[in-house]
Amino acid sequence: MPTVKLTKATFEDVVTTGTVLVDFWASWCGPCRMFGPVFDAASEEHADLVFAKVDTEDQTELAAELGIMSIPTLMVFRDQVLVYSRPGALPPASLEDLISQVRALDMDEVRRQIATTEVRRTA
Repeated sequence: MPTVKLTKATFEDVVTTGTVLVDFWASWCGPCRMFGPVFDAASEEHADLVFAKVDTEDQTELAAELGIMSIPTLMVFRDQVLVYSRPGALPPASLEDLISQVRALDMDEVRRQIATTEVRRTA
């Protein structure tokens, strides 16, 4: 499945659908250009997942809102929860491993951990 181009207007709608991997990139970024084909190849291998890209030069406000400080940055959302966010280009094997880990998550447990953390912050 081809990657989806995200904008500030479409971001929320897309990341709330299933499992979504989002690549924050810029055309002038060498590591971004290296990671792009890896990301695109994974999108073809995993048609049941959404692979999306945010051009940080075009979507500066969205990148700022999400705290993108370095590119490439990969974010992964599953069931409307941000489960991964890290800068750096991943090699193909590492991206495949990450996808496997995200698929294996017990989302009920993830939500319990988030709720416990939020309760501690407010106490």
